[in-house]
Amino acid sequence: MDITDLQEKISVLSGAAKYDASCATSGSSGFNATGKKMGTTLPMGVCHSWTQDGRCVSLLKVLYSNVCKYDCAYCVNRASADIKRSSFTVKELAELTCEFYRRNYIEGLFLSSGIFADPDIVMEKLIDTAKTLRTEMGFAGYIHLKLIPGTGEKMIREAGLWADRLSVNIELPTDKSLQSLAPEKSGKTILGAMNDFSDISNEVETARKKPVFLSSGKKVKPFFAPAGQSTQLIVGATSEDDRQIINLTSSLYRKFSLKRVYYSAFIHPGSIVHKENRYDQRLPESSGPPLVREHRLYQADWLLRFYHFNASEILTEEEPFLDAHIDPKTAWALRNLDFFPIEINRADYETLLRIPGIGAKTARRIIETRRSKSLSIETLHRMGAAVKRARYFMTANGAYIERPDDPARIRRLLSDTDGAGLQLPLFDF
Repeated sequence: MDITDLQEKISVLSGAAKYDASCATSGSSGFNATGKKMGTTLPMGVCHSWTQDGRCVSLLKVLYSNVCKYDCAYCVNRASADIKRSSFTVKELAELTCEFYRRNYIEGLFLSSGIFADPDIVMEKLIDTAKTLRTEMGFAGYIHLKLIPGTGEKMIREAGLWADRLSVNIELPTDKSLQSLAPEKSGKTILGAMNDFSDISNEVETARKKPVFLSSGKKVKPFFAPAGQSTQLIVGATSEDDRQIINLTSSLYRKFSLKRVYYSAFIHPGSIVHKENRYDQRLPESSGPPLVREHRLYQADWLLRFYHFNASEILTEEEPFLDAHIDPKTAWALRNLDFFPIEINRADYETLLRIPGIGAKTARRIIETRRSKSLSIETLHRMGAAVKRARYFMTANGAYIERPDDPARIRRLLSDTDGAGLQLPLFDF
């Protein structure tokens, strides 16, 4: 069924976009209040992303179209799904973005699409939307465009002229799994798009180091997606273990200089639409999305990006899954007690990062503060360290808070009884 009413288009195409995790989002089903009430959580496509300094940015997150010729088993918008179908026009979407911005609903746009035609045709629509916003409407806000796998290098270059960030979803951890659940897609094609982006980005970065002058004498620098590229990986739709996922993530960061890998807990599309096909034989039976597993993968990803851990340190062949009750950093520490205790008044920055409960910012504060005075446990607590967690793995001037004599007891005390617990802090305030 095609939809023409703009408001219904917004509802359908923003709802269809919420399962793409390549942009940090928050959502709610709404508070069921009676009588007088203020505020709304209607899923009209406004999501939240965070900058490196901790600032929250609101984005309009929509699909250009949820019409798709592919029949990926895990996708709510797959060709065989019995759902409402709709598409924006370039003008509609550009005007909608500006109107949301004028009303202070959003600060930017996150735009993806179903594959309704040849990849270059779909990509052209996304590029035209961004270009219209930039050149005709003077929109200077954040724009994130999804690269359509199979699109040509020329299109990628064009997209990078108008968007702050580009992303292409790798979808599943192995090409074998992709062929099983999404046979129309190719892992080689997806990685090829990532590689094209990386090559163009390196080329532009080299060119930026050489001054370019216009005839007016003004100095200019080449522009290409300055916020880099990211990708999304679905967790739980196939049988790969966490070790395979973390090894893949590490490889993607290393080869393509990705800014972020997003993990999306598998939500069976039969629980959303098309319920008569809930147990599609291509998909595992599911009692719900593996949210704890997704949470632990994000924590492990944080260790790769900011705590200088290697993938081989986080998981091994003997232990291929992340512990549901202990965060990955604490799990590593308990496996390597011979590395501890660490003396906080002498350890270098890299060593301090290995202490559970001490983040990157706290480690820098320790290095800076101890130049003028010796640190005590009380000082460490005031710096923002989670001393409850760090106490078993460090000393201050040779003094323990508590010796790690019983690893099983420490694990029990630091375990999350609900299997999730506290996320490693994104920012050490």
